[in-house]
Amino acid sequence: MPTAPQPAPAGAADRPVTSGRVLRIALPIVLSNATVPILGLVDTGVIGQMGQAAPIGAVGIGAILLSTIYWIFGFLRMGTSGLVAQAKGAGDPAEGGAHLTRALTIAGLAGLIIILLQIPVFWMAFRLSPATPEVEALARQYLLIRVWGAPATIALYAVTGWLIAEERTVGVLLIQVLMNGLNVALDFWFVLGLGWGVQGVATASLIAEWSGLALGLCLARHAIALALRQRLADLFAAVKLRYFARVNGDILIRTALLQLCFLSFLFLGAGQGDVTLAANHVLLQLLSVTAYALDGFAFAAETLVGQAMGARRPDRLRRAAIVTSQWGAAGALLLAAVFWIGGPAFIDILTTSEPVRHAARDYLPWLVAAPVIGVASWMYDGIFIGAMLTREMRQAMILSTAIYALSLIVLLPLFGNSGLWAALMVLNIMRGVTLALLYPRAEARAATAATP
Repeated sequence: MPTAPQPAPAGAADRPVTSGRVLRIALPIVLSNATVPILGLVDTGVIGQMGQAAPIGAVGIGAILLSTIYWIFGFLRMGTSGLVAQAKGAGDPAEGGAHLTRALTIAGLAGLIIILLQIPVFWMAFRLSPATPEVEALARQYLLIRVWGAPATIALYAVTGWLIAEERTVGVLLIQVLMNGLNVALDFWFVLGLGWGVQGVATASLIAEWSGLALGLCLARHAIALALRQRLADLFAAVKLRYFARVNGDILIRTALLQLCFLSFLFLGAGQGDVTLAANHVLLQLLSVTAYALDGFAFAAETLVGQAMGARRPDRLRRAAIVTSQWGAAGALLLAAVFWIGGPAFIDILTTSEPVRHAARDYLPWLVAAPVIGVASWMYDGIFIGAMLTREMRQAMILSTAIYALSLIVLLPLFGNSGLWAALMVLNIMRGVTLALLYPRAEARAATAATP
């Protein structure tokens, strides 16, 4: 007669899930995210000192193109976080290191492929999004340097996921501060001091990327060494790689659908006229602040839920879901209040166009509602990643996307841009509802120790 699964050894999952623990995980992520837009502003400001439009456009196009390519591999961050957290909860640090090592190997291979295929990839990109000959020539100079950072940038997704799962989010902050600080300093030296122009901005970013990875690997060195000592024989076993591929494939599909929904919002907004398009862009910049601020609490959910799952403690899983979600909800309400009170001032800072200001104010209530409506979907994402219920995430996203598409068909012709915003709210509501209905599977799986 089969015996019931035994609880995992005492470890991280047996520590109380308190607000203090959640904040220790979340706040460094919030601070780390706050540094991200600063770098883009500095890059633009420094290259703008050349007094020409083409270099600014070249850096912008090059950066967007690379970030789009790298985004494909963003699943390594989420997949690594969930898997490592479960290994930590199970009291198996060697397996956590093995998950990181597998992810780093995939990142290295992916980066190498991007480098080898750079010529046809960049050629296709410029055919799809043509630029003036001058901008394209400068963008190619930028890309031919920056592309050598592909392995480092993609590998940092894996390192970041490992640090989050290990509750070492201060390490994430240190990497971001090092990269952005070094990038800014080198921008000034290479561009303003040495006069390297676009190539200087690219070189600064390249050095910063590899420096960030070097620090990340230093922080994770013991985990990697432990995996190589204790898990070398099955590090790349077929069953391990199939599971790794399956969960990350689910995350990739889910994220691709989400990105498609946001792209459709942008493209359909363009059909509402230039002023409305600009107003939407301004509000979306403010909405991105919500993601930066609430990411920390979703990441805390990934870590604490994953550890509870690995320890086979449904009670701890429920507690982690509740406490992190309470803080996420508090953050969402705070952001909604900030947007309600300070929204008009923020709009005036971001644009001097009076028509755009007026249009953005008209649609400001949607921005105020967005954090409150969307917080459930964002927090459930973290919970489900920690539980590694990636198939359920994919299924929920497919259904939510379909309902979003139907909402667009109905609401956009009737209400114009307000209908577009309403459809976006429907998307987030459905993401939250579908995941909430599937949540009991997380506790059930933790209780039975079932293999995903």
